[in-house]
Amino acid sequence: MALNTLRSLIKGRHVCPWWLIHTFDNRPRRIFEKPESILSGLVSAGQTALDIGCGIGFFTLPLARIVGVEGSVIAADLQDRMLAGVKRKADRAGLTSRIRFHRCQPETVGLTDAVDFILAHWMVHEVPDQERFLREVHALLKPGAYFLLVEPLGHVSGKGFDKTLTLACQAGFRHVAAPKVGLSRAALFTRF
Repeated sequence: MALNTLRSLIKGRHVCPWWLIHTFDNRPRRIFEKPESILSGLVSAGQTALDIGCGIGFFTLPLARIVGVEGSVIAADLQDRMLAGVKRKADRAGLTSRIRFHRCQPETVGLTDAVDFILAHWMVHEVPDQERFLREVHALLKPGAYFLLVEPLGHVSGKGFDKTLTLACQAGFRHVAAPKVGLSRAALFTRF
């Protein structure tokens, strides 16, 4: 498995392995990324939010707190171990009833639910067909709702990020802001 991961990294396409998640999904990360601050004003009580590439829930649990008992969060990831991790954390936090766990497929998110907010944090660079992915995300978002795309500085160059922004606009999104997110490049979109 390690050799295949190394080959994928060399080719420039990879999905973060489950065993690496604790290196960036931990308490010290809150020093430069505070989920509640990042999400403030983008999603509210009673809404449905989609966390694509949720990992083990760094943003999923704060989203579940924000949407409250009347709202819901769809935690979507490719890896069963990631989903099991976010479920364990949700169980401990008493938030499981607000979260639906969904396993994506490599070629599709695989949802049809219209949602009020979508987060794709540090994962779009892992998607082989970004154009298709962004069209699918656009179709899931309710008109006027927000899509927050965040990519890591270490993996995504300015030129690469600009290319993703262009693809998002071609998919039908309107770029409305460039929020400050620690160690990241970020763009806020809306569907019109």
